[in-house]
Amino acid sequence: MDRRLRLAATAFLLAAGSAAAQDYPNKSIRLIVPFAAGGAVGAVARVLSTPLQVGLGQSIVIDNRGGAGGIIGMDAVAKSPPDGYTLLLAHSGITYMPGLYRTLPFDPEKDFEPVITAVTGLYVLAVSNDAPFKTFAEMVAYAKANPGKLSYGSAGIGSTLHLGTEFLKRAAGINIIHVPYKGAAQATTDLVGGQIQVMIGPAVAILPLAQSGKVRALAVTSLKSSPLAPDLPTVAESVPGFEVSGWYGLAAPAGTPKPIVAKLNAEANRALKSPELIEQFRIQGYEPLGGTPDDMKMQIKTDVAQWTRIIRDAAIEPQ
Repeated sequence: MDRRLRLAATAFLLAAGSAAAQDYPNKSIRLIVPFAAGGAVGAVARVLSTPLQVGLGQSIVIDNRGGAGGIIGMDAVAKSPPDGYTLLLAHSGITYMPGLYRTLPFDPEKDFEPVITAVTGLYVLAVSNDAPFKTFAEMVAYAKANPGKLSYGSAGIGSTLHLGTEFLKRAAGINIIHVPYKGAAQATTDLVGGQIQVMIGPAVAILPLAQSGKVRALAVTSLKSSPLAPDLPTVAESVPGFEVSGWYGLAAPAGTPKPIVAKLNAEANRALKSPELIEQFRIQGYEPLGGTPDDMKMQIKTDVAQWTRIIRDAAIEPQ
């Protein structure tokens, strides 16, 4: 194809995309949540979709597609027509997958069109009340003096709680033993009971326990201090650059016209500025983010590289 034909083809595609965006949306939108109903991802979808469908003027139908750790629902979006009528409620776990699986039916960086990183979830580093330290610095010093003596709980191998603590181990230079559970709730119960001594857990679960004196919260794992826990220091104050947070956002199939992506992004950003929406998310332990599609694209690229390296360094065998 010579240069004139390429320019003509590009102009045609841009014009078609612009025309599609002007008419978009003219029917309901399907938002696929890649997990069974009732979980944290679904809760984010419900809160975000309410003002979003008002702004777009069409209903948003939440479609829970659980199975295979989220792969089934994600793959359904990747293989859907790129017309803006099928979206994914994406979460940070998608960036772990290249390191956790030998083969995937999709590429997190190539098979989706990022729309917006909507919210981030706060995580808290907590310890049992009988742990012989009261600050993060004291915990690190104790762990270095007693390698392998402390144990930490997670929601299972490959979970954010697992990978985040493996990241902490390497960043802080400590050796603590992993105890995987079949969910964060079981791990939290054993933290309260003292069967494990350390846990990185979601703020919405950990902070009430800390406030009632059942566990001791030492730090947040966000890069900056959080209004959800203003009295807690960040791990990054002692371990520069350390950050673990779970983010949630919207993505479309690769090839979705940019004007449609831009329209979705603009409406989502508008929704995320609503005081009512901000309050609803904060009750669940989330902080609104917002931003551009390119911001989300860079987030995915950076996270895939980081978590693939951490998974490899932790000698976690891909499935």
